Amino acid sequence: MKTLLFCLALASPALANDGFGGFSATGLTFGQTDQVAMETEDLTISPDRIAVDYTFRNLTDKDVTGEVIFPLPPIPVADLLNSMWNLPDDFDRENLMDFKAVVDGQPVKVTIDRVAVVQPDGWWDQPVAAQYDTPGKDVTALLQKYGLPLSLDGDKVQDAVTALAPEARDALLAAGVIGDYDDSAAFDLYAAWSIVLRYHWTQTFPAGAVVKVHHDYENRPTGGVFGWQDPPTEEYETDLARQYCIDPGTSKALAKAMGGTADEPGYGMSYDIDYVLRTANSWAGPIKRFTLTVDKGDARNVISLCAEGIKKIGPTTFRMEKADFAPEKDLQILLVQPGGE
Repeated sequence: MKTLLFCLALASPALANDGFGGFSATGLTFGQTDQVAMETEDLTISPDRIAVDYTFRNLTDKDVTGEVIFPLPPIPVADLLNSMWNLPDDFDRENLMDFKAVVDGQPVKVTIDRVAVVQPDGWWDQPVAAQYDTPGKDVTALLQKYGLPLSLDGDKVQDAVTALAPEARDALLAAGVIGDYDDSAAFDLYAAWSIVLRYHWTQTFPAGAVVKVHHDYENRPTGGVFGWQDPPTEEYETDLARQYCIDPGTSKALAKAMGGTADEPGYGMSYDIDYVLRTANSWAGPIKRFTLTVDKGDARNVISLCAEGIKKIGPTTFRMEKADFAPEKDLQILLVQPGGE
């Protein structure tokens, strides 16, 4: 029996201008292997949920077993007080992303770990993959030692930090687990750690066999207030046009949906949906058959993305199909709702 480490990874959280923080997404990945091939991948992205169906084939005559991991990227706790985040109303629920997994038609029991880390200096400039592969120093035991909660409730955490006894405060300041906004003796403390949630289960790919894996979870991307006029003249508009392959027809549709004119931009709400496709290249060979389905949710919404061969197949749905697909770049989707709906 050979052992591999699998990783279902969400990329780094990021804040948009005049917006809120959220998460990028990706699929099953692990270190490069020639033992298991991804024969098919059916990826469905909608405003509220992401679902992926795979078929994998073990190319060897031995079972291949590993721990499948679905980690969220580090969520800076202090930022939950200072910024808006695309989190559920019950943001401290155990299964934050309502993650579900099914293997060969049977639900999988998923273990969920909650870990506190202190991220390295300049983590926000690191590549996305580095932020979830090496999120920082594990300080979970220190938080537990001094009674600090592994919570995403910013107010609850701040109250606990403020109430620390002097001995605990000094120890945690020295360890970099908390910080001090005030250089005077008054102390203005804040949480300097981030929370990482990890979902995981053990998976075996039987020798020579096909395994069907399904997983789905809530889509909680970054977003914010969105302005657009046609033709685009502002630098941010031309940058977005390049990033999301906004062609003249889509530009007109955006301006119409936003209520903009050639003289004044109109406004709505945008969601920046990112999905890391290149992790598929860690499996043996290209994906034999890849299907992407994007549902924009409401016929009034406008989407744009760089996806060669994508076609509209319904009032709100678009599809791209590829054979022997080895992704060279990741997927970025701009989804815009008129009038901030």
